[in-house]
Amino acid sequence: MFRKKVLLSTVFAISFLGYQKDIVAQTKSKVVKENLEEKFANVSPKLFTNNANPLLDFMFTADPTAVEYNGRIYVYGTNDHQQYEHVGKDGKNSYEHIHTLVMMSTDDMVNWTYHGLIDIAKLAPWTQNSWAPSITSRLEADGKTHFYLYYSNSGVGSAVLTSTSPVGPWTDPLGKNVVDRSIPGVDVDAPFDPGVLIDDQGTGWLTFGGGSPKTKYMPDNARIVKLGTDMISLASDVAKIPAPYFFEASDLNFINGTYVYTYNTNWEDRTEWPYSNIAKPTKCNISYMTSKTPLNPDSWKYQDNYFNNSGEENVGPWTNNHTHLFKFKEKYYITYHAMYLQDYFGTKGGFRNAGIEEMQVDEANVKIHMGKATFEGPSQLNPLNPFVLQQAETTGGTSGQVQFEAVGNVGNMVAKGKADKQCLMVRGADFSKQIPAKFEARVKGKGKIDVYVNNLKGTPLVSLESNGKEWTTISKKIKQKINKEVGNIYFVFEGENFLFDEWKFNY
Repeated sequence: MFRKKVLLSTVFAISFLGYQKDIVAQTKSKVVKENLEEKFANVSPKLFTNNANPLLDFMFTADPTAVEYNGRIYVYGTNDHQQYEHVGKDGKNSYEHIHTLVMMSTDDMVNWTYHGLIDIAKLAPWTQNSWAPSITSRLEADGKTHFYLYYSNSGVGSAVLTSTSPVGPWTDPLGKNVVDRSIPGVDVDAPFDPGVLIDDQGTGWLTFGGGSPKTKYMPDNARIVKLGTDMISLASDVAKIPAPYFFEASDLNFINGTYVYTYNTNWEDRTEWPYSNIAKPTKCNISYMTSKTPLNPDSWKYQDNYFNNSGEENVGPWTNNHTHLFKFKEKYYITYHAMYLQDYFGTKGGFRNAGIEEMQVDEANVKIHMGKATFEGPSQLNPLNPFVLQQAETTGGTSGQVQFEAVGNVGNMVAKGKADKQCLMVRGADFSKQIPAKFEARVKGKGKIDVYVNNLKGTPLVSLESNGKEWTTISKKIKQKINKEVGNIYFVFEGENFLFDEWKFNY
């Protein structure tokens, strides 16, 4: 009887072990057979398409502005995602919950580093909301580059933050608006949507305006003022800019000794138009005017419209329009917003995203040629170097709704893992001269990273597993061979408490 019990126990143990092995085998088989390209097929307009727009595909951003610093272009925008998080996918983007601005940068126009948020509610608690930033910079007497970031304090005025770094920390130097209705000559309902410029003489200028129109054709709501040498005070009376069909989104450039004022036209029918040689601006587009003496209203001349509404180009539905024209590495670009991501987030609430297009500008004649919104966006200016330290928050596309959190130095973000797999992609990594022998990443927590080149098929090029409670850099040799070429790198990562900070290849 005893031998029979032992025998039965042995048989049961063998059977149970076999069952466990079968389960393990099935699990491994399931992991191996998971179709990652199918899993991530409809999560972003960028991940598998090589589209460059929107700049960030994991959150909503709008009203972009830009400034160059040390070979990078830094873009700042309204944080539509804060509104989305408050009202949900069935809610509306009515802007009242937005109290932060978004920061990002690039050196190649397709891979964008997300630098996190500027918490206006904390920095300037006296403000109501924070929308539509405009930024400029200048080398000051202390030998440092100072950044001056203006933003809409709701519709009541325009305020300013300063920093000696493009990613902060930021400070509120005034504790009040730079311009609002208390200042003589403002005389507009909404002295918001600031557009700042420092001209070639080092003089600062600020444009702004919006609100109820005086007439449909000439709303009389666009304003300009000279800034003091400190860039936070006013050095002139407020002057008018006679912008036809003006709505909002003032901006200012300086091209070949000429001040170029751009703005968003309104939604009114163009019943009145005095020009026979210039086409009527389409609804809610971007038009521009020029002047040599910006404080003289009569000096401003309407030139043309040069950027249609994104809805007119079938890049998402019709929306308001807000742009900034800038030059970077000898090319002109326009940054703007469109509703690129709404379908991917399952919402129709009016949430926007920043994009960029290359523009043609005739500097000699100060003429801006027509541009248009696209998903494709600009071409990559230079390949990404995978053999130097790169940030996990630098992406050319993601699996959508990926989350990041601020860790360490100001402007540094890390990717946060989930129980389910997520994906980060960088475009145009240059393996044409060197074949990688090792991959390393700085990580924290329990998780895993699988690295693929060019597609998500087959066995990963390399896999890293982490189980550390502290930040650590782990590495692994690469046994597979890859072609000498420029290609995209995909990082598939998972782990509920896993954090991914930076990575590089070694040869």
